[in-house]
Parts: sequence; structure tokens; C-alpha cells
Amino acid sequence: MHRTIRSSMLTAAAAAFGLSLLAAPVLAAEPQPAKEIAAAAQHAGFAAGSGDIGGVHTHLHHTVNCLVGPDGEGFAPDQLNPCKTIGNGAIPDTEDEVTKQSLDAALESANAGLATDDLATAKAEAIKTQSLLEAIAKH
Repeated sequence: MHRTIRSSMLTAAAAAFGLSLLAAPVLAAEPQPAKEIAAAAQHAGFAAGSGDIGGVHTHLHHTVNCLVGPDGEGFAPDQLNPCKTIGNGAIPDTEDEVTKQSLDAALESANAGLATDDLATAKAEAIKTQSLLEAIAKH
């Protein structure tokens, strides 16, 4: 009788542990602003290489999502957030004020690219965004 109860308790404990492992990826990741900045730069590069305005805008949305995070102004919930598993946005996750100012400049450039339907202008802003983010990543 005791063996059955003990076995049931062990089974319940193992099941609870298993469920906790399944839930672990759902929990917020430890902020990793360097990785968020790199992902934002990568998507700005994808935007710069896009052949049409839709592609430029799509990847600039991804860039903005990585920069501001899901609670940030300008976050596009209907667009991919390549940084969802690595933090809450490079800007909110960054503690250094000088770096935040540089990230704000990159965000401004990405938003300027989103604000235009002129392919050449949008691509130029994407290139500028990528350059700004890559410069931040080097420091």
C-alpha cells in the first residue's frame, strides 16, 4: 500500500517537473541587448537588400520590433519580432544612456524608412539604420 502511494507521489512529482520544463520557454528570457542589436542590424540589412517597398517595410518593422520590444511605441504586433526570445527590446533592455541615444537614432532612421513609399529613400534609411546599429554593436 505504501509503495503505491509513494509511486503515485513520484509520478505526480515527475509530471509536475515535466510540465515546468514545457513552460520554461514561455517565460521571459534574460535580456540580451547585444543580441537584440545584432538582430535589428541584420533585419535592417535585409530591408536594405529588398527589391520592393513591401520588403523594405517588412524588415524595417522587424528592426523596430527588436529595438522597442512588445511594450514599446511603434511595435507592430502583426509583424515578426525576431527578438522575442532574447529580451524585451534593445532600447528598454539597455542600461547605458549613451547607447540608448544611439539606439534612438537608429530607431528614428528605421521609422523614416517606414514613413516613405519611395523605394530609394526607404532603402537609404535602412542602410543608415544598419550602419548605426553595427557601429553600436562594435562598442
